[in-house]
Amino acid sequence: MRQLSLVCVFVLLVGSFAGITPASATADTQANDCSFPVKMTDATGTEVTIEERPERVTTTNPSAAQTMWEIGGRSQVVGLTQYASYLDGATSRTNVSASFGVNVERVVGTNPDLVIAPNASAGDVAPLRQAGLTVYHLPAATTIEDIRTKTTTIGRLTGNCEGASEANAWMDANVDAVGQVTGDVEDRPTALYPLGGGYVAAGNTFVTSLIELAGAENVAARNHMQYPQLSDEVILQLDPDVLFVTENTATIAETEPYASTTAGETNTTVIVRVRDINQPAPRSVVSFAHNATAQLYPDRYDADSYVPRSAVTKTIEPTPADHTPSTDQSTTDASGPGFTAVAALVALLALVCTQQFRRRRP
Repeated sequence: MRQLSLVCVFVLLVGSFAGITPASATADTQANDCSFPVKMTDATGTEVTIEERPERVTTTNPSAAQTMWEIGGRSQVVGLTQYASYLDGATSRTNVSASFGVNVERVVGTNPDLVIAPNASAGDVAPLRQAGLTVYHLPAATTIEDIRTKTTTIGRLTGNCEGASEANAWMDANVDAVGQVTGDVEDRPTALYPLGGGYVAAGNTFVTSLIELAGAENVAARNHMQYPQLSDEVILQLDPDVLFVTENTATIAETEPYASTTAGETNTTVIVRVRDINQPAPRSVVSFAHNATAQLYPDRYDADSYVPRSAVTKTIEPTPADHTPSTDQSTTDASGPGFTAVAALVALLALVCTQQFRRRRP
């Protein structure tokens, strides 16, 4: 045991000098205090107390469900919404969707220990609490950093702290990898993400963070915030070089006013899945970043820049992200540099060491 402890010290020192922070070591920092009960204040200013690890979790928005899958908490999820149906095994959970928002009776029927309600579900929080449920309301995620925080919070609430840290490490590794592709690009194309009816994604949104990550500039973010409805004249003045489109807006570049912009006239579009550009969660970030960057910079992008989950952690079964550039936008299919061999070995040994440390803690 003493010999193993000395090895652990050596491993951590090697990782430190090499500039490597193994995901498992980071996870242990957060997992050290993943006990219950836990008290956390949510976006409504309400202090939410969870007495013990929730075994039954219902999510009211697909980003929260996706996050639960990515942090290793899928077995705890008993209810989710229709837009999370792409997740493996989701069809065996209760669909709590209503025509708008969620159906309170369906949520109550799942008998949840905890309801996780992201910002898009703000209108559902009060009715669910009035029904006697424990609800944690997450704030809006408008940056990649917000997604990291959100993932960490969900991990803490559900007792999946280490899984949350590992999901963040995987996301960060791919964000860094894509950043190296676009980091030195000076002449970035201007872009626009139209939602239909004149509505677009503008400043202070998760969408803009993704567009910037892929190496483009969201031209609507210059003078507009959130999701404004713009006139045809303003859209023509913005004159984007490229349009981001999804399976829901595949032909929008052929309609006015977009057809008369530079993007429309040159038929320049980046095709992404709506769930990747609309759901602020780790898998969405990874999938969007690689798909969009590959389409914007085909001469720069290398598919080998993708960092698989297995390169970052070995403790949770990796969930594959569809990072292969594709124009198949079916809604039914699932959807810094990676560690070197030495770093992967350091990470694996660190995991053994941290597990040993846990067993020895009083």
